Amino acid sequence: MSTSVLFSTFPPFPTLSLSVPSETRIDTLYKLLFCRYPDLPARECLSISSHSGPVAPDTFLSDLHGESSNLVTLRLVPRLLGGKGGFGSQLRAAGGRMSSQKTNNNDSCRDLSGRRLSTLKTAKRLVDYMEHEQERKKAAADVKRAKLENLEKKIAAASTDSEAHAGKKHRLDDTAYLEESRQLVDDVRSAVTAGLLKKKKKAKMSHASGSPENSAGTTLTTSTKEQESKPAGAAVSSISVAASA
Repeated sequence: MSTSVLFSTFPPFPTLSLSVPSETRIDTLYKLLFCRYPDLPARECLSISSHSGPVAPDTFLSDLHGESSNLVTLRLVPRLLGGKGGFGSQLRAAGGRMSSQKTNNNDSCRDLSGRRLSTLKTAKRLVDYMEHEQERKKAAADVKRAKLENLEKKIAAASTDSEAHAGKKHRLDDTAYLEESRQLVDDVRSAVTAGLLKKKKKAKMSHASGSPENSAGTTLTTSTKEQESKPAGAAVSSISVAASA
């Protein structure tokens, strides 16, 4: 009894139909496939499976079809070369990262009335702010009052300390400092006195040396003015008297 086998292959190989005995095993179908398609990859790179999953190589075709049908549909698929593994752990790690990045920000969503949730949240926060306005003002006034009281206490303490210090008498017992200070004052006073005496003496000497010249110059100026003030006749008579003499 023969069985029709319909192979669904992968590109570029077309679908293949074979008629083989029902007692044929799956592993013997590879020889028939290689005869029809010589360019197929090696057997180690191929796998035959049914629509329900992989088929064992020692399975007979009669086990794959029922008594009422002699048609078996199989698929020829290439095997995927495996790596070192760990793909499942990588998927789990990626899933954990994706779940950690989930957000609960639904402000852009809208409610049944069409209003955005962000608008509703803002209105709610504004109502809460207005309700607690008096409490915030009272708290701010209390803080300001406490600062003023603290400042007044500091000012009162500072004034009390200053008055206490002003009422006390302090005595300086540093004799070396007192002696040095007294000596500096005496030296400054002596230097100032010497400078004033020197300046006064210089002024007297300059006045005494300049007095004869000033008197002669004053006499000459006076006689010259008198001669200029005399009339011309008096000047002529004085000249004649001088000539006769």
